This record gives sequence, C-alpha cells and structure tokens, in this order.
Amino acid sequence: MSSDPVISCDHVGKAFQLYLRRNDQIKQTLFGHWKQFYHEHWVLKDISFEVARGESFGIIGRNGAGKTTLLQILCGITRPSHGTVEVKGRIAPILALGTGFDYELTGRENAMIGGAILGLRRSQVLERLDAIAAFADIGEFFNQPLKMYSSGMAARLAFAVCAHADADILIVDEALSVGDAEFGEKCDAFIRDFAKRGTILFVSHDLPAVEALCDRVVWIDDGRVRALGNPKEVVADYRATLEHPASAHSSQPTARTASRADAPSSEDIPAPQALRA
Repeated sequence: MSSDPVISCDHVGKAFQLYLRRNDQIKQTLFGHWKQFYHEHWVLKDISFEVARGESFGIIGRNGAGKTTLLQILCGITRPSHGTVEVKGRIAPILALGTGFDYELTGRENAMIGGAILGLRRSQVLERLDAIAAFADIGEFFNQPLKMYSSGMAARLAFAVCAHADADILIVDEALSVGDAEFGEKCDAFIRDFAKRGTILFVSHDLPAVEALCDRVVWIDDGRVRALGNPKEVVADYRATLEHPASAHSSQPTARTASRADAPSSEDIPAPQALRA
C-alpha cells in the first residue's frame, strides 16, 4: 500500500433543496434572487479523509447517514455543495447494480454501453465481450433483452462489466446482495484479488466482512465523521450504538475520530451561493 492518496475529501458538505409545495420550485427560479423558497437539508457536513493507493477502505453507518450521497460525490454523479474532492484514477462504481441499464436492449448491448460509461473505448469493450459473458455466466440470456432478466442476472452482468473495466478504484456497496450464493462467492474472489493491486471502497452493513477486508474504516453518522481508524475498534464502537441506540446521540466522538469530525451543525454551515441561484 502506497502513502500516495488516490481519494481526498476536504471539508465536503452536501445540501439538497427541499420544497414544501410544487410551485415553490418555480417561484425559486423566478424570484430566488430576492427570496428563498426552499429548505436546505444537509446530508453531509464537513467530511474529511484520505484513501491511500492500494488501500481497502470501509464506510459504515446507519441507513440515511449519508453514505450513498458520499459515494455519488466520489463517482462524480453529483457535486458537493462545499469542500473539495480529488480522485486519481479510473473508478468502477458498483452502485445500485443494473439501474443504468436499458431493459429494451440485450445484455450484449448493455455491456457495450456500460463499458463506454466506465471509460473504455468501443474496441476495448469488443475485445472483452466474451470474457464479460463468461464472468456473468447467464448463458443465452446474454443476447436477450434485459426485460427478460431476473434481478440476480442483471447484477451478474453489471458486475462482470465493472470487473473488466481496468479500474484503479473499485466501489462496492450492498447491491451485491441481490445475487445468489455462487455469484456472491465469485464476486468475493474478484474483490480479494483486486485488493492486491487496486484501491477498494467497501460500503456494507456486513460488519464481519468490513473487519476482514478493510485496512481502515470511517463511520458516518448523521452526515458527519463519527470515527476513523482501525476496523475492529471503529466497528466495535458502531456495534455498541446499534445495541444501545440511546447512546448514539448522547456519546461524544471517539478518540479515533479525526479532528475534523467535530463538524458544525447544519444551521452553522453557510449555504453555498450556488444553492441560492
């Protein structure tokens, strides 16, 4: 593992505009220069960490803590409201497997599109189609429309495309749980092999898997970094809050929490000018 960071988040925050009434969005467009017609909901608040090249980095937290939004920012799907994010290398994001597929197209055609989205040239995807089909192992369905696929078959295809994208960074989330046991074992084997040569961001509620795979773990709680450090220690603290929910709100950030984790509340964070446009 190199000390050279391939992912760097510096004071990253993300706010969404929430409108109480349908016509408030139109009012914001027309009169937003003089008055704000939305409520700012801060999903991420002052997130800061670095991931080294070759590191397996885990992200844990309750549902709604902001993990998916953080991954979307790292993948470039959405932009932070404030702070900076730097990613070095090609990312293969396995987020919500299959949601980007066109169900009227065949598996082969979707593999071509998926490879292009991940940055591969057409000739590169064509060279790897046979390998993608073999990894997916869905037989004749590879040449059939996706509307005939089960969710597990779509997951196989999506993972197979990501596995052949020559990525530097692999982002894995709970989407893999839709596959069967055999597919899960194949994915696990690929992830373990990839960890020897690339960087992995692993987002999961499977805490034993996080402890076994990851070199470090960050715990996101209510949009903030609650703890960052050794997997066994951070996971143990997280488990304690799951077993005793009342302590989740009363306890202070642990000693392993980065100093930047003492983030301001959403009321203290000034709204970026872009949100007021």
